[in-house]
Amino acid sequence: MQQATTLPAIRNPSSPGQDSPWHDVMPLADLADAAPRRMQVGDRSFLVVRQGEQVRAFAATCPHKGAPLEQGTLCAGKLVCPWHKAVFDLNDGGLIEPLALDPLPRYPTRLVDGRIQIQPVALPLPAPVPTGADQGVVIVGAGAAGVTAAVSLREFGFAGRITLIGDETAPPYDRTALTKTVLAEKEEGNRAPPLRPAGFYETHGIDRVVARVTAFDPATRTVELSDGRKLTGDHVVLAPGAAPRMLDVPGHDLPDVFTLRSQADAQAILATRNITDRHVVVCGGSFIGMEAAASLSQAGAKVTVVSATAVPFEKALGHEIGLRLRRLHQEKGVTYIGGHRVTAIAERGGKRQVTLDNGRILLADMVVAGLGVRPATGFVPALATAPDGGIDVDGAMQAAPHVYAVGDIARFVHQGRRMRIEHWRTAQIHGHVAARAIMKQPGRFEEIPWFWTLQFGRKLEYVGYQEPFDRVTIDGDLDAFNFMATQWNGARRVGVITAGRPRETGELVLRRTL
Repeated sequence: MQQATTLPAIRNPSSPGQDSPWHDVMPLADLADAAPRRMQVGDRSFLVVRQGEQVRAFAATCPHKGAPLEQGTLCAGKLVCPWHKAVFDLNDGGLIEPLALDPLPRYPTRLVDGRIQIQPVALPLPAPVPTGADQGVVIVGAGAAGVTAAVSLREFGFAGRITLIGDETAPPYDRTALTKTVLAEKEEGNRAPPLRPAGFYETHGIDRVVARVTAFDPATRTVELSDGRKLTGDHVVLAPGAAPRMLDVPGHDLPDVFTLRSQADAQAILATRNITDRHVVVCGGSFIGMEAAASLSQAGAKVTVVSATAVPFEKALGHEIGLRLRRLHQEKGVTYIGGHRVTAIAERGGKRQVTLDNGRILLADMVVAGLGVRPATGFVPALATAPDGGIDVDGAMQAAPHVYAVGDIARFVHQGRRMRIEHWRTAQIHGHVAARAIMKQPGRFEEIPWFWTLQFGRKLEYVGYQEPFDRVTIDGDLDAFNFMATQWNGARRVGVITAGRPRETGELVLRRTL
């Protein structure tokens, strides 16, 4: 990246009503087409993008997590964040696809004597025409999909009532941080970052209801709550997410035996004991389990993973990548016991005695289960008729008239078969699509799923529908985590895994195809 320099301001008294100075940043001839540059103006950074003879300036970092956007991908008038694949419109900075929930600020630019100048006053996006003031939307679930649906409705101009129901007292938060940073004690107060800033829901007229949903009638669109209340919406968005699979062994309910799905779960794990030098047994080699193992190890714990699979992630990522991740954990001090299961947990001298199916006994200070999840659809049996507990939807995420199912529970059609994807970004895009459908705007779920895992500072990204594959080809350096791996089913490419290749991954996300 080019070294940023601070440049002088140029006043432009001929622009009426514009009191902010213009800043000379660079010659137009020095800015290549579709090659974004970060420029420093005082203490602020801007992203300058040229498309032909047109130049635009934006905030230099993604509004989601502050990713450096000069490392992002540009294609067909769109910019993809290098970290979490939010997509922005290069015409006005508008948000096209999450993970971000805010547009990218755009700033005035002009050309004077062949030089680019920026005025550091953000341009407003056009306000939508308010509609639907006499209607109400009830959203069941305050996670990624539910919050995105609520935020998108207001973004698109919905002026009616929005009720967001969640069973956690904490404001909606980034659940992906629980295993990646919270358990590593890298978040202030061991709390996951909120999805929206303080006061957002009140300011935008979104009524947060803290309660558990016990029943839903699709015919009347009536939601029953655990406190006896009943809420009915003109539209209902079902976004309850998933519930963790529990350890089904004797002793699963002992103290210091945890599941990990909520912020309260993560805080309970960290609050129970001083993690440093404590022995933690993680049951399960899922992404949740292995991310938790990495984070707890980074926080100072001695971690043993017990997994039914000899090689972690072999089914999802392939044998070689699974071996590399297993070796990464072992290099960092994690013990991996593959091909075995926990059969019982007991108390022994203040420790947890963990018995494996081969008779081996492990003594631990705590046990954490990372066995995957299942759709949390027990309250809506009329729609959750699939064997996996999911709900069938069409391309607009509609499951019944004026009823939408989004996120982990939604079974959409791909290649002629129904599937569910339990990814954070997919859930957010589902919420975005459902909001458009409620507003009678065009849009269907056509995105290619993407997710990422972070373990010991190594980030892997996956693009695809988790289809079966029969071989994996790897281009690059697997040991150094700088590669692009392709999953094949016969002659068809069905998945791509990358490490250290954010631009290539961004291109796949933009193309929506492998």
